[in-house]
Order: sequence, then structure tokens, then C-alpha cells
Amino acid sequence: MAPSTLPLAVRVIRAEHDALAAMLRTVPLLLDAQHRTGAAPDFGALRAMLFYVDEFPERLHHKKESDLLFPRLRALAPDLRGVLDDLEADHNHGERAIRELQHSLLAWEQMGEARRDKFAQQVQVYTTRYLRHMRREETEILPRALAALSDADWAELDEAFGSHRDPLALRAGQAVDEAYAPLRERILAALPAPFGWGPSLG
Repeated sequence: MAPSTLPLAVRVIRAEHDALAAMLRTVPLLLDAQHRTGAAPDFGALRAMLFYVDEFPERLHHKKESDLLFPRLRALAPDLRGVLDDLEADHNHGERAIRELQHSLLAWEQMGEARRDKFAQQVQVYTTRYLRHMRREETEILPRALAALSDADWAELDEAFGSHRDPLALRAGQAVDEAYAPLRERILAALPAPFGWGPSLG
């Protein structure tokens, strides 16, 4: 199926996955580059990134998957129960994990370099887990959803997933929500090219 003919919900899920994956992969590289060069960490930008993850992927994206997409698949594809249970457990763990990251970042900022390594390690663990989670959704869930769900199902999912504007995963012709424009600019200014507007790390 050509990307342009996919249901809006699938396109939104994939775009939000792509935006989050790009940011998560870049943050450890950014931390390493700052450490190697002795540059002062940009705590404001890091706080903005963690706030974004909490505000959009954790609170909106996951909730809509858990409340709308997953129950339909449980009913139509009982063989996916184990996969869906794993993904739901990831969703439930995610809110606690992002709080722990935010606390760890605050500890580094307030307590100094002795807390840096713990934050960097937690970022790496969080990133690895999240990338694996998204890969499973892309390869095990979305193809089955496309095969199993009805037009009526997709109409409801399209409306739900199309109702918010993730500032890092805007669709063509979609303007950033004015309230989140400073957050978007703060994150993109800190992240290196090609994802952000900062100098390339390569």
C-alpha cells in the first residue's frame, strides 16, 4: 500500500515514531559530543526534550494506542495478545521512566558532574527500550491492523490521531500549535543537523 493511501492514523503514528526516534538517537550523541569537547551541557534544551516526550508520546500517542487501537486488535487478532500485553506494559512503564529521567537530569544540573554518567546511562536504556517498542509496533501491530480493521474502525482512529499536532511530527500543511512553537524551536535549535538546526556532529 502506497504511503499516501494509508489511513491517516497509520501515517500519524509512523511520523510521530520517526520524529521521536530521531530525537532519541541524537540525544546520546549530543551528550557525548559535549563531554568530549568540554562544552557546558544545555540543561534547558534537555529539559525541553524530556518535557516533549512526556507531553506528546507518553500522554497522547500512547494513550490513543492503548485506548483505541490495541482493544480492537485484541478482539480481532487473539494471537497478538502476548505482543499487545508487552506493548501495554511498556506504555505503563513509560510514564515512570520519563519521570526518573527528569529527576536524574535535575540531579546532574544541581549536584554536578558526579551525576552525569547516571543520566547518560538512563538515556541510553530508555532510548534502546523505546526504539524496540516502536519497531514492534511498526512490524507486528500496524500490518495486522491494516489487514483486520474495518473502514469504520479507521475513521474513528483517523479522527483520534489526527486531533493533535505533535510539534516535532507536523504533517504537510499543518502549522505548529502556537503554544508549542517555543518548545519546538528550543529543541530543534539544540539538536544537530539533519534532524535539528544545530551544527552537524559528523
